[in-house]
Amino acid sequence: MEIPARSVAAAATAVAAAPHRSQWRMKIPKGLQPLIDDGLVDEVIRPLKSGKEAAVYLVACGGEIRCAKVYKDAEQRGFHKLAEYQEGRKARGSRDARAMGRRSRHGRREQETAWKNAEVDALYRLSAAGVRVPRPHLYHEGVLVMERIVDADGNVAPRLNDVVPEPEAARAWHTFLIGQIVRMLCAGLIHGDLSEFNVLLGAAGPVIIDLPQAVDAAGNNNAFRMLARDVGNVTAYCGRYAPELLDTEYAHEIWKLYENSELRPDSPLTGRFEHDTRRADVGGVLLQIDEARREAERRQRGRDEAEAAAQPE
Repeated sequence: MEIPARSVAAAATAVAAAPHRSQWRMKIPKGLQPLIDDGLVDEVIRPLKSGKEAAVYLVACGGEIRCAKVYKDAEQRGFHKLAEYQEGRKARGSRDARAMGRRSRHGRREQETAWKNAEVDALYRLSAAGVRVPRPHLYHEGVLVMERIVDADGNVAPRLNDVVPEPEAARAWHTFLIGQIVRMLCAGLIHGDLSEFNVLLGAAGPVIIDLPQAVDAAGNNNAFRMLARDVGNVTAYCGRYAPELLDTEYAHEIWKLYENSELRPDSPLTGRFEHDTRRADVGGVLLQIDEARREAERRQRGRDEAEAAAQPE
């Protein structure tokens, strides 16, 4: 996807100068030492950012500069409602699943492992599905090494929230990101925390980052709400610069296609959705519930009578 030149120029002014190897070597962070020891990383160049879930560093690997994401432990993280995002994720075995449910020490360790693995799994899965995410290179000792996203001048790419686009660019980014959300859903995932703060503006267009909370679309009861929030955040940002985008309803349109097994990566979308205005038949639903309850009671009485008859006098 091509971005207007003036928007790329604006992006370039929003980031620091291109990273370079300094004359001094920074102290190697504890989380990265195993990768240095195993020869997977040649040098830690400098910190890039530190967020609520992880710290990211620029590292040198075999002549290339990449990003190394070191995940923070649970007590250091500021991410809330973890269980809401993890619903539907599969544990490695039934013992692990039970432990996670009981929140035992083993269960907390398993939950930590699942949280850290989720982004790695999502990146490989989405990259294979054609979603524009940083290309993963390796995952070792709890550290994810991945592609460094740069702008047209080779500098570290800015986040969308650091860029003020022209309306033309805002429309192009919105179309592209809605298409990426569709492609993610076709791969069975929802970002769950998508906004202008976790989209980078690379040389070829937006790149989606930060996926440890990615949601299993088929297994999470909150899936639609999270999809709608992702779409709403993207639309609210782009709509600041192209206000007509605010009058769209892509989330409902996308979800309806998904529910009907009709969603494809190239599904044509209109941004329009006809809501069902018919009133719900609450009385009918309550009647069905009551009938089901009476049937369950009747069957239970039958079982009780059969058991009583089988008892010796």
